[in-house]
Amino acid sequence: MRDSYNKLARILRVSPELLLNLDKKMSAISGQEGVIEDIANQNEILVSRTLTELGLNEDSTAEEVYDSLVSQLVHLDRRLFEMLDKPDLAQMSVVCGKMCEMAFRIFTPPKGLFIKREKIAEFLDKYKPDNLLNYFGCKTAQELIDKEGFAPVVSALRFTQDQEWMHKFFSESYGSLAPDDFEERDVELIVLDQKWLSVAEKFLEKKYHNISHLKEYGVIFVVPLPIDTQGETMRMFTLILHYLHEVPFYSGLFRKFMKDGDFIEKIQSLLRGDVIENEKLKIKNEKLMWLVIQRYLAKDDANDSRLFIPHVNPEAEHWFKAEEDLGRLSRMLGKNESRLNLGYWTGLDFVGDFFKNKNGEEVLVSFTLIDLIMSIVKKGEIKYLYHQQEALWNKIFSEYMGRERMNLLIEENIITGFIKL
Repeated sequence: MRDSYNKLARILRVSPELLLNLDKKMSAISGQEGVIEDIANQNEILVSRTLTELGLNEDSTAEEVYDSLVSQLVHLDRRLFEMLDKPDLAQMSVVCGKMCEMAFRIFTPPKGLFIKREKIAEFLDKYKPDNLLNYFGCKTAQELIDKEGFAPVVSALRFTQDQEWMHKFFSESYGSLAPDDFEERDVELIVLDQKWLSVAEKFLEKKYHNISHLKEYGVIFVVPLPIDTQGETMRMFTLILHYLHEVPFYSGLFRKFMKDGDFIEKIQSLLRGDVIENEKLKIKNEKLMWLVIQRYLAKDDANDSRLFIPHVNPEAEHWFKAEEDLGRLSRMLGKNESRLNLGYWTGLDFVGDFFKNKNGEEVLVSFTLIDLIMSIVKKGEIKYLYHQQEALWNKIFSEYMGRERMNLLIEENIITGFIKL
């Protein structure tokens, strides 16, 4: 068995035989030969180049490699913070400023298909968000929306209403949607006012994420927590770029399924992020099947059996596009911001390798910006790896079939949960 199969199989935590069999079938379908070997060579070249630039080599310890990569990103994070005029989220609810301006300048999402605002107000009057209404002294959802604005109110549902209410609201109200309940409008990116922090703290004990999105409303929102952690600016900015791609992706699917008789069920499936259940997996030997996994299963269970079946992941593709955006930003800034080399990380999304740690054990180190940034923000408590592995599966598929073809097949098969070739 060639080293290339062994290396990639080890990174993906599958057997070399699985990759060998996959290569034979995909080569026969696509006419592309030597793909696994080529990807392994690309990985080796990019690892070697990066180590050289860091003043390291293949004998460096895992800790040295990880710490050097992190050091590069911490430096970059500081530069990005300065370039974005040192964003103070507490002051950005009225005018978001350079952070939002720059994000939209790098990538302006197209208009999307979203649920009408008045329809959501109607739903909220039927399924009253009592926590929110009582806090603001409002009797109806429309009164609250008129007072506080649509985007802040629907964003706040995430951290003011309990799971039981959210589940009922989603399953019962969305189940009655009709095509006429959707409209075309722009994607919104907002920073919530400081007062929403006290609202959130009243109802939440655990720490909440400071940035999220609502696909069906076309809203991306930032909770104004202090930027007081290394890597936080980069994490926040790349998440914004990621969501600027993810929201239109799902909006396009809403539009695609709108004329289908079961479009409501399909939209609910998309919003849940459904992945085909293990017990429903019936792989026929005569067919090659790739799963479509639209979320990071490894967040919940790193050993979920579906992670070890060939699959593609649209989430990793949104990050791929966000990293391309960073390269575009680096070129936009030009020589005036030469120290802000964001383009350095473009193309490293699938890259990783094994290094011995101080205990002599070989561990996988991800060279992926997203994994590293998430690890930095968590102060190294968790060494994230799952983005690199998902990006590698996407890389394999796209090298055989082309990235454009991969994305088309994902869109066509995201509801069934698998692609048959």
